[in-house]
Amino acid sequence: MLVDQIILTGIMLALVVCLFGTRLNPAWLFVSAIGISYLTGLIELESMLVNYANPSLITLVLLILVSIAIEKTTLVQKLASTLASGSLSKSVMKLGLSTAFLSSFTNNTAVVASLISTIKESQTHSPSKLLLPLSYTAILGGTLTLIGTSTNLIVNGFAVDAGMAPLGFFDFTLVGIGALLVGLLTILLLLKFLPDHGTESEEVVPFYLEGKVAFGSKLIGRTVEENGLRDLKDLFLAEIIRGERRICAVTPQQEIRQGDVLLFVGDIKSVPLLRQFDGLQVVHDKHEKDAEHLVEVVVSQSSKYIGKTIKEIRFREQFHAAVIAIRRGHDRLQGGLGKVKLQAGDSLILAPSSDFYELPDLKREFVYISGLDLQTHLTQKQSNHVLLGFAAVIGLGIFDIVPLVKGLMVLLLALVALGTIKVNEMKRRFPIELLAIVGSAIGLAKLMIDTGLASKLSDALFLLLGDFGPYGAFIAIFVMTVVFTELITNNAAAALSFPVAYALAVGFGVDPLPFIMAVAFGASASFISPFGYQTNLMVYSAGNYRIRDYVTVGVPLSIIYSITVLTLIPLVFPF
Repeated sequence: MLVDQIILTGIMLALVVCLFGTRLNPAWLFVSAIGISYLTGLIELESMLVNYANPSLITLVLLILVSIAIEKTTLVQKLASTLASGSLSKSVMKLGLSTAFLSSFTNNTAVVASLISTIKESQTHSPSKLLLPLSYTAILGGTLTLIGTSTNLIVNGFAVDAGMAPLGFFDFTLVGIGALLVGLLTILLLLKFLPDHGTESEEVVPFYLEGKVAFGSKLIGRTVEENGLRDLKDLFLAEIIRGERRICAVTPQQEIRQGDVLLFVGDIKSVPLLRQFDGLQVVHDKHEKDAEHLVEVVVSQSSKYIGKTIKEIRFREQFHAAVIAIRRGHDRLQGGLGKVKLQAGDSLILAPSSDFYELPDLKREFVYISGLDLQTHLTQKQSNHVLLGFAAVIGLGIFDIVPLVKGLMVLLLALVALGTIKVNEMKRRFPIELLAIVGSAIGLAKLMIDTGLASKLSDALFLLLGDFGPYGAFIAIFVMTVVFTELITNNAAAALSFPVAYALAVGFGVDPLPFIMAVAFGASASFISPFGYQTNLMVYSAGNYRIRDYVTVGVPLSIIYSITVLTLIPLVFPF
């Protein structure tokens, strides 16, 4: 047993170091960790594989697939239409409550994706005043029910595997409602600190664009200063790419050569200014240079090209459009456009050909395209059937008449049979990475408990926290989970925190439930960074936010959310 603990300690330390210290995909890291555990004899093959068929995990996958139909219903359209009326505070209140309600029953990334287009096209209120509240209330809404967020279902799976009774559908609701109401009030009070890009005309949107110096250009052989490239309005020459060499911190005396790629940061409206320079090609394709207008798109979280560069995916061939600029919030990107790895939420400015608009994959790859409605809408009758079917499945599950997993499976098969959900849609939305992370994490959590490693960790923490009692340990677990979810992902945070939380509760001889709830609510407390939660990342570039916007609103929200949750959990779930 001691040898097993030493081996597992090494595996878990390597996992934690890689999660925090590298940009490797968390799914690969978790699968590698459980794979090494199998190869070293810590877990049998059957025991490892059965974790990927955990009922809570299967329920989560089915919910994500069923949400494909729900986001097509008129319910989302009606929600979007309510944003056009009323003051900013009223709009945020209506948006927040509606988004929270939808997020409590369906996938919150789907809810946010469905509303981004409508909010960006709003003529009533600035999108930058609405998009971050949209993300935050979607996160808060996910805490209301067992199925509201993936972490709730994952924690339930951990709890059942640890020998606890399954969590009820509404076990989270009392604490979640308190957190939602206090959180929404906080957001309303902090609205004035969010940027208003609808009225701040001086705000320069920091797109990242490039121009190539063509053969015979008059720019060749002259310095940056001599060519007038130094004092451009709303544009800054950030880098020069010369073959494989990157020239950063470009000086006025830097000479321009044929084939140089000049990288600018600044306002996309200044593109026509660059085209006035002889031989500076902003779009490197004659056919696309004749495009009458530029199109802005936002990369979807379901895009198959996330993590790949524009060059690798041959963007121009795939989409019949040239990428002339990229924006990722206010982050300074490096290297040529072709070498930028796409992330969910990236804004791209395209020069499209006429064929671009006929492509079938647009709504899979992009969550927003200026001037286009990407949503496939059901008729009122179809929408009613989908919503009634979903409500019936949830109701039967709540009253233990039909298990939720069975009801969702039947509903999904019916929706596919009726053509409401296409098989291709299921393929591209299937959450393979989530399945890999959670299935592996359940196995690792079980190993930590079975080998006694979790107990050893709790003993060490007991020495530090014993004087503070169970409530002090409960706070420590919550804070640890919040830090993890901001730095890595919410699902990984729950996976790392659960075994320690469970073992600590056992060590104190108290009911583990409040500790488990601390993990669940802590894993949903991602408000301070655009990178900690998928919905935060989706609105990052769409709202033209800076990191400081998340910090300014997110830190007070996180503190107030934490105080609320830490107060309510012990009241609802006594030690």
